[in-house]
Amino acid sequence: MSKLKWLFLILLVVIALIVIVIFTKVKIHIDFYHGNDNDHLTIMMKAWGGVIKYKKEIPVIKVDDDSPAVVVKEKTEMGPNEKTTHKEENSFDQHDLVNSLDDTKALLEHVFGLHILIRKLLRKVKIKKFEWHTRVGIGDAASTAILCGAIWSGKGAILGLLSNYMRLTVKPVLTVTPNFQQFASQIQLKCIFQIRIGHAIWTGMKLVKYWKGGMPKFKTKPLSVLSSDKTNSIS
Repeated sequence: MSKLKWLFLILLVVIALIVIVIFTKVKIHIDFYHGNDNDHLTIMMKAWGGVIKYKKEIPVIKVDDDSPAVVVKEKTEMGPNEKTTHKEENSFDQHDLVNSLDDTKALLEHVFGLHILIRKLLRKVKIKKFEWHTRVGIGDAASTAILCGAIWSGKGAILGLLSNYMRLTVKPVLTVTPNFQQFASQIQLKCIFQIRIGHAIWTGMKLVKYWKGGMPKFKTKPLSVLSSDKTNSIS
């Protein structure tokens, strides 16, 4: 009888853990900065008040001086205290770009029927923060004014699209600052998205069912851009 009690207790604990995971909320923080030739992107996922934490940094995006390739330096951090760190430097040449575009086309053709499913998932996503600041100038006052108007229109269209697909729970902060005297190009974007793990799991199960018919054939190998001949690991 004691064994049955222990089994029942273990079963209750397992069920409780499953329920906790399903109702756990994950916050995704996105911080992007562009200032002339300086680009920095940080993506961080947090759950349980930071007990579970995953952080991905892409601090440098530049053109390689020795070849027609784009070099991306990345840093990954995991854990509440960011103790586990891994750095990588990847390069992508023109062949990778062409193959990636072909693969993207094949993928889009294969997942065309996923619009309704993805839209249902996005409706479960809450936007908890949205700040988008832009400072721009091209040296001519009239042209800069026209460009600022176009940027305002573009921001309004993107925000309308986001609010149509997701749940905007805060008032967005949008600014466009013109620089009439000289050239300027600065972008600061900060967003926080929130979703329950249970919604993501349910959508993932439906995706598995949808993809059961088979995957499209890609020209690039999985994680080919991270292969040993193009990736340098930085300790």
